[in-house]
Amino acid sequence: MTTGRAASWRSCTPAALWRRRLSPFRTRRLLQAHLLVLAVCAAVGVSALLVSCRQVLDGTEAVASREASAVQGLAAARLAVLRAYEEADDLDDREARGPDDRDDRDDLTLVGVAGLGETYRVQLSAADQGLSRIADRTDQDLGTVNGLLASYSNSINLGTAMYRDRPLMRQQKLEEAHSLLTRPDVGLVPRLDELRRIQMRHAEATATMGWLQRGGWWLAELALAALALTLLSALFVLRDRCGRDWTPYLLVAFALTVLLAVVPLLTMFSAQDDLDGAVGDLQQITLVSRQACDGPSLRSCSIDALAEAQQTVTEKSEDIRRQLADETWTDRVYQGTLTGGLLVAVLPVVGLGLRLDSDYGRRP
Repeated sequence: MTTGRAASWRSCTPAALWRRRLSPFRTRRLLQAHLLVLAVCAAVGVSALLVSCRQVLDGTEAVASREASAVQGLAAARLAVLRAYEEADDLDDREARGPDDRDDRDDLTLVGVAGLGETYRVQLSAADQGLSRIADRTDQDLGTVNGLLASYSNSINLGTAMYRDRPLMRQQKLEEAHSLLTRPDVGLVPRLDELRRIQMRHAEATATMGWLQRGGWWLAELALAALALTLLSALFVLRDRCGRDWTPYLLVAFALTVLLAVVPLLTMFSAQDDLDGAVGDLQQITLVSRQACDGPSLRSCSIDALAEAQQTVTEKSEDIRRQLADETWTDRVYQGTLTGGLLVAVLPVVGLGLRLDSDYGRRP
């Protein structure tokens, strides 16, 4: 009774079931079929895996080198031009006061003509340099924005330097600068906001893993799973029908297949998480730059709020750079995937090819 149960149990094992499944086919045909399936699965799986990895790496590089820099630069330029106006306006208010209305801090600010308006000059220079750096990182036309910035800078400089002793002209130039800054749709700030919105959409589209990319990962994983199962089946056939011990070529190929199915997937999805985090930081930079000074007229801005927003943008930009800068490990994983993929494609062909040539090479 016990022997019968053991025999019945052994007949229901996966090995027994698979042996009965393969029993109608000749050994040579089975090995040839396994060889064909292994070659197809390896080609499809490795190709899809390499393409999927390359897409993640290219997206990370594009966001790090172009999209993030452009969004950060546009946000920084917006804050810089707004702070330049607020600094110039604040300087104008201090100069407009009589000596009796000034406090000690105002007197220190107005000591020496050379020191007048140093902050707003720095801000205008920062905005100009920022837009110059952005020019080669975006395909958008910055000619109009640069022209507006030049006119805006000229109006502020005239109001704070040339017409320092002529209050009416000074006020007129500052109002002209404010108009260039805030005019709906065509002002400097609205144009910078529009450019930043477009660039942010580009960054999100570049960083987001679409359904085609996800489909590539699914195809790669399914093909590698089929490859691993076919390798196990080939090892079983060689051991069961040919009386061969474990074939080293197929064992190494199986181990590499498991590694290819796990390591690149985990590595690239970790890189994708970093990419999504960088896009989240870019959205926060955009939000901070808008909250610091918003509204139709942008009259409610304060220098302290703008300075704090600039500091936040700088810190977030550094975080993004650190997040996306370390690509060495992902590049190494990609190179390892390429090498492992080549071995996975070659080793099963060599292993089964040698066995077919050794056992059946002389047969018709």
